Amino acid sequence: MRRPWMLLAIALMAFPVMGKEATPVAEDPVLEARLQKLAKELRCLVCQNESLADSNADLAHDLRREMREMMKQGKSNREIVDFLVARYGDFVLYRPPLKPTTAALWAGPFVLLATGAVALAIVLRRRQARQGEPPLNEEERRKADALLQAGGERDAP
Repeated sequence: MRRPWMLLAIALMAFPVMGKEATPVAEDPVLEARLQKLAKELRCLVCQNESLADSNADLAHDLRREMREMMKQGKSNREIVDFLVARYGDFVLYRPPLKPTTAALWAGPFVLLATGAVALAIVLRRRQARQGEPPLNEEERRKADALLQAGGERDAP
């Protein structure tokens, strides 16, 4: 009696997992290859770490469809890229041009690397300076213990 209900429950849980219908490949394989090559050079605006060709985001599907239509209209790759840059900015490009608005994109990694190297050098120097200090002698150790005990007694309620 319980088995049919269990099978029905499993079937209902699997229902939302059904896949979408595959998007049709362009009628022209040359056009599709051109689209894929160009889409690999463009960034998905939703995922930001995937190319437009690799992304499964709805916006990426829409942009690829729009790019396909523009290619069918005879637009060049440069015209398509210029259209996308005009619409979404230089961020859509994986290799944005060097200009004042994109200087941070180009210089940022080098600045971070230099900052990390300077921070590492400071930490290593401080550590080396601490290791070079002589250990406490007996009198200094007794004074430190007395200070610690006095501080501990002050903190007690």
